[in-house]
Amino acid sequence: MIPLHDDNPTERPPIITIAWIVACALVFLYQASLPAGPGETFVFQYGAIPALVFGEADPPEMGVAIPAYATLLTSMFLHGGWMHLIGNMLYLWVFGNNIEDAMGHAKYIAFYLTCGILAALSHALTDPSSSIPMVGASGAISGILGAYLLLFPRAKVLVMMPALGATRVPAAIVLGMWFVMQLLSGGMSIGSEGGGVAFFAHIGGFLAGMALIGLFKRPDVPFLAPGRRDRLDS
Repeated sequence: MIPLHDDNPTERPPIITIAWIVACALVFLYQASLPAGPGETFVFQYGAIPALVFGEADPPEMGVAIPAYATLLTSMFLHGGWMHLIGNMLYLWVFGNNIEDAMGHAKYIAFYLTCGILAALSHALTDPSSSIPMVGASGAISGILGAYLLLFPRAKVLVMMPALGATRVPAAIVLGMWFVMQLLSGGMSIGSEGGGVAFFAHIGGFLAGMALIGLFKRPDVPFLAPGRRDRLDS
């Protein structure tokens, strides 16, 4: 299922969500403008490489731009291709605005970055000696999805389904199915070699979002609430 829009309007403009999208797009445009060699160097310098993060390997010959721990942050703004970027930004746009609204701008920044770091560490811990850089905002966005599931499980999400076309589905079903797919895919990826999708970053980020949302949401925002439009119509 591809989410297109949720029926859950916000009270405040999602300026931080928009800023994340713009930042990721600008970084990717710069990344895509680089020739093959410098482009690969850029990814290795700013992507999160587990072996470097945990000090199990020496820095690559291309040199170190920033401390290894800092790549847990910078890796969130890099992407592996146009489809990787577009997919992540679509999920961020559909679900991020409501989480930003439920927290306020400052807490949302801290929540997003914290979930992204915990997600990257979740992936890195599955293979601490890996020298493959991890890139993408999906870990932080997974935290947003976990938070959304606990706050707005009954909100309706317009999704595109291969057999049924566009239809509205409760967020609990959309996000629950997404998480199950990450668990299944993560289980099948264990022991595989080479690069691919960091499913355990998705799982770790999602669980981090569920665990942390109670600390970051505004006190007046309840758990398991209907979508805001449903509350307004009742």
